[in-house]
Amino acid sequence: MTVAEGPVPVAEGPVGGLGGRVYGGDGRYDPESTLRLRVLPARGRPEPAPGYTFDEITRADWALGPVPDTGWSAAPSPRRTWVGRALLACLLLVQAILSLRLHNTAFEDEALYVYAGHAMIDHLFHGTPDYGGFGTYFSGSPVLYPVLAAWVDSVGGLTAVRLMSLAFMLAATGLLYSFTRMLFNERTALCAAGIFAVSQSTLFLGNFATYDALAILLLALSAWILVRVVQVVRDVRDVRDIRDVRDVRDVRDDQVIRLARGHWALPLAAAPVAALAVGVKYASALYLPTVTVLLVLAAHRRLGGRQALRLGAVFTGGVVVLLGIGLATTDYLQAIRSTTTDRAHGSTSVPTMAWDCFRWGGLLFALACLGTVLYTRRAGLGEVPGRRAPAGPGTRWRLALGAVLTGTALLAPAYQIHLQTSVSLHKHIGYGLLFAAPMAGVGITRLMGAHFRFPQAAIAVGVLALTLGMSQSAQNYGVWPSTTYLMPELAKNVRPGQKWLGQPHEAPVYYLSREGLTDYTLWTSIYYIDYTGRQGRHLMGAEGYRAAIDDGWFDGVVLDWSDQPGDVQTLIRGEMRTSGRYRLAGALSYRTSVGTGHFEIWLRVPAAHKR
Repeated sequence: MTVAEGPVPVAEGPVGGLGGRVYGGDGRYDPESTLRLRVLPARGRPEPAPGYTFDEITRADWALGPVPDTGWSAAPSPRRTWVGRALLACLLLVQAILSLRLHNTAFEDEALYVYAGHAMIDHLFHGTPDYGGFGTYFSGSPVLYPVLAAWVDSVGGLTAVRLMSLAFMLAATGLLYSFTRMLFNERTALCAAGIFAVSQSTLFLGNFATYDALAILLLALSAWILVRVVQVVRDVRDVRDIRDVRDVRDVRDDQVIRLARGHWALPLAAAPVAALAVGVKYASALYLPTVTVLLVLAAHRRLGGRQALRLGAVFTGGVVVLLGIGLATTDYLQAIRSTTTDRAHGSTSVPTMAWDCFRWGGLLFALACLGTVLYTRRAGLGEVPGRRAPAGPGTRWRLALGAVLTGTALLAPAYQIHLQTSVSLHKHIGYGLLFAAPMAGVGITRLMGAHFRFPQAAIAVGVLALTLGMSQSAQNYGVWPSTTYLMPELAKNVRPGQKWLGQPHEAPVYYLSREGLTDYTLWTSIYYIDYTGRQGRHLMGAEGYRAAIDDGWFDGVVLDWSDQPGDVQTLIRGEMRTSGRYRLAGALSYRTSVGTGHFEIWLRVPAAHKR
């Protein structure tokens, strides 16, 4: 092997000189030279490269503090609160849009309550006689919601009254979010508010001018006040958190305890609200036990058993006293019996009503049952990786809370199935869903898992709930026929002072009385008649209608003839055709969400009036 003399050749190219050219000592390429390989000696301990060495300086103030295992915290924070409120605002906006998309003319109950409110205003403030007798058959006090609705109607008409109902339902959803957040957390509260906001009863009542929206709001407000009261009493009693209570910052621990004991009367703040809910809608009394038990359970967890029973007894006593005063000073007992406690039985089959209940509230109820089971098994989700979820309240307490809230959804369906009447069931089912919604929120959060591990489950539930709520509310809102074309025809024929028989009669009274053409005293419905015949006999029911038509007592008749007419409608139509006292002046067809029909307008033949 030839070794080149002189300087060591330099390799050009890859590492080690392989494939490169070798240059001689004069710097020129020497093709005769042979590449000489250098073997680097093995190094021992590596030495720091120049420029990278430094002297480590250790100072006490340079030491790093303890680093947490995770940067996520389950504790409440202002940021989480504002994010929750923003999401709640979005839910309320969706609820408002879905309710306002429903359109129809006044339903008979809407027209009746608003017109009754005007009559009560005239009676209370202008001395007009109470000719309607509304207090004997209304399902709520005629001096509460009807008067409020009439005042709003005088400002903006039926649209304004329906907007008032929307405001009530939006406020109820907000209160549901608030007391669910106090019972559980923000995520559960948002899920509860969302599933309740898109249910068919919520969307329907949000654009429906009856007692129900206000009654639901008052029940939600009662529950919120009581849960909040428990928090206030707990904060005052907790000596460790005394710095968070501004009013008692400088007092001693024993003074704080005595102050906490003085808060036993705080539940009385909710008593007038609960009593007012019963006054607005008598059936609201069915849900007062749920509100009371909710107070006792919340207080038992925070304050102990003795204090819980004390607060529950105070609230119950306050409500009973107020309701007793109301019954003693009014004559509404007969209306309560006829519309609530001793309501007449219907003929709707139990399977049909059970299917309706399942369609209108089955999804939320199923989620509430799921939430109850999972909440009983485990108090919370393990949000922090590697750590167990907090213990939370006991198993019995969790089971009791879930059973009470979820079971409340069955009260209205069970009562109306017992009566076999489906009248207003699609509205009444919303009362129980208000209380079952918190457990439904728990069920949705457990389906999602910690940190939204399975969001597709919540998305599927939300889409299904939204679809059902939109379709069912639209169908229920289109059950009654629109009177858009009927009112102009009646306005051409109705004259002041004329007596009319109407089905419907509430909408003509409401719309035509605004024009001064008629009033409530001049109309007879198909539900009740007390007619004095030629011989001075008081005739009621079928005999009364037959005699009044044969005598030509009515100046005109409005008849709603649908695919399934009732017995009274069939009787009236038959008498109109055979008596010769009336002629058919017009017929207006209509289509509803459940079928078709037409309105018939009959006018009396001039020579037929003999009395």
